[in-house]
Amino acid sequence: MAGSADEAGSAAGRTVGVGPWPGGPEAWPADPRYDPRLLAEGDRRNVVDRYRYWTVPAIVADLDTRRHPLHVAIENFGHDLNIGSVVRTANAFGVAGVHIVGRRRWNRRGAMVTDRYVHLHHHDDVAGLLAWAAAADLPVLGIDNVPGSRPIEHRPLAAACVMIFGQESAGLSPAALAGCAEVLHITQYGSTRSLNAGAAAAVAMHCWLLQHARPA
Repeated sequence: MAGSADEAGSAAGRTVGVGPWPGGPEAWPADPRYDPRLLAEGDRRNVVDRYRYWTVPAIVADLDTRRHPLHVAIENFGHDLNIGSVVRTANAFGVAGVHIVGRRRWNRRGAMVTDRYVHLHHHDDVAGLLAWAAAADLPVLGIDNVPGSRPIEHRPLAAACVMIFGQESAGLSPAALAGCAEVLHITQYGSTRSLNAGAAAAVAMHCWLLQHARPA
């Protein structure tokens, strides 16, 4: 499966990716992970160098051997771009899966095609997510600046868990908050009451990585 136009492009005149494999078809690697179309046309996708010319299934299979035991859940996001932003960050940080609660269809352009490499799960409601987490024996950590929440900074985080995020206006629902083993917030120092939901998810995921990520 080759890349798409959404992944190709250039920035400030800089060419992204690599061109056709040097030497022509006679020099192509025999490894089945490589995509003949990409070898012939070049690979302009937004992937790290180790995955140049690989098929999408081959990349996903390799990622599956080293994903982190962190899951991310999204509840009540009102803006598709925020959903895409969380998915893109989850891909960058190698999370085990992204769970979308209540909303099956969303505009995936904000994910910049990274949703192809992430395991996406859908739950009709919070109860469905909580049931899944209980079956997987994973504690659910809410990220929301509600009264009684604790700072996420310097706090031990479970090595395997689900982090759930709500939209910036309404935050997490009462049902989600009630199902959390712990509710944490990101300390802020300015005048705004809340962070952009996509930014908050990125900060929280990185806090987890600082404690548990394996060397890259």
